[in-house]
Amino acid sequence: MSYEETLDYLYAATPAFHQVGSEAYKPGFENTMRLMEHLDNPHLRFRSVHVAGTNGKGSTSHMLAAVLQSAGYKTGLYTSPHLVDYRERIRVNGEMIARERVVEFVEENKAFIEDVKPSFFEITMALAFQYFAEEKVDIAVVEVGLGGRLDSTNIITPEVSVITNIGLDHTEFLGDTLAKIAGEKAGIIKEEVPVVIGEYNEETQSVFEQAAHLRRAPLIRAYERSFPDYACQLKGSYQQKNIRTVLTAIDVLRDRGYVIIEAAVEQGLAKVCDLTGLQGRWQEVVVKKNQSSACLRVILDTGHNSHGVRSYIADLRQIQSLHVVFGMVADKDVEDVLQLLPKKARYYWTQAQTKRAIPATEMQRLGRNYGLQGEAYSSVSEAITAAMNSAAAEDTIFIGGSNYVVGEGMKCLSQRFFCISFSIPEVMRTAVESPSA
Repeated sequence: MSYEETLDYLYAATPAFHQVGSEAYKPGFENTMRLMEHLDNPHLRFRSVHVAGTNGKGSTSHMLAAVLQSAGYKTGLYTSPHLVDYRERIRVNGEMIARERVVEFVEENKAFIEDVKPSFFEITMALAFQYFAEEKVDIAVVEVGLGGRLDSTNIITPEVSVITNIGLDHTEFLGDTLAKIAGEKAGIIKEEVPVVIGEYNEETQSVFEQAAHLRRAPLIRAYERSFPDYACQLKGSYQQKNIRTVLTAIDVLRDRGYVIIEAAVEQGLAKVCDLTGLQGRWQEVVVKKNQSSACLRVILDTGHNSHGVRSYIADLRQIQSLHVVFGMVADKDVEDVLQLLPKKARYYWTQAQTKRAIPATEMQRLGRNYGLQGEAYSSVSEAITAAMNSAAAEDTIFIGGSNYVVGEGMKCLSQRFFCISFSIPEVMRTAVESPSA
């Protein structure tokens, strides 16, 4: 099989959560452990950091990986979902896994996959863990997929566990209160393994304290610590909380014997996107319609629930002459998000190429209920093109609402316009698969 055929096979054989939603969710470890045993337990052959949380876990994971990489450690990074290319999920020292290795893994294990029928996420995680073991990484940063307690990644015993924050998301799986969701996230806390809590919340504090006490796990509250200011390639004021969480986790790793000098911290934060390939977090782009036209400022952010949107909304509201390309998927708190968005903006409602996308016309109708005015466009590309044609030189275009919209937006900007301060790798720009959310 070719790489493209391999991905088609995976999507067809094991429906992915980012494509079909709850139908793909398989909590528990039976299939995960069968996969690990089949692969000779690769998860036991490398050290790790485990990162959970409602929002910020992707940024936190990439920053941790960048610092560890800068400190000289061969560092694996497993995250989800991807924006453009499936291989974004699996990296070693910032380099995506080779297409050929993805094909080999699926071909080698095809019979097992068809017999056991693990989820898309379980197969991808198994590939990542085997790859990290083969590459003999010194340490891997592993991002939780959904929740924590029953997430497939929870088979690892890390050097430190990290929980960034708690918000209402995936309530159909994790519970309808912050305390219930915190209980699921607290499931990653392991016996005598330190856990870093990124943000304070009165409703969840006791949940984490009780879980840590039961497992004799040292609990470190990042929100009680102060650090000097660091230059960070990730922009947006909300990243300051993530940076504080990262620095606290780094201190824990130092206490456990890792040699991470200050220069490595500075370099890792200052060059996190360059080192890890992270995209789509308050990412500012300078774009021209063509080489002779005026420059336009474009911002992309993957925040896709009310908790995530609140993290950037203050920055967004400060922007004058704002054009917003926006679309969401149906299992999110859509109306809670819409009531947060600034009314003094022109909206370009859109829908990404996924069955889960809310139709653009429905987004337009819902938006009007909250005083948000704009037109509906049947594709992200059409919406961005309309925004580019309408915006004046001093205006800003914001693209967001879901990872899907941002991923398709990245491809549109790269393929249809002249980007001055923005590029994605050629292999990502020409990727044939749809971006995910």
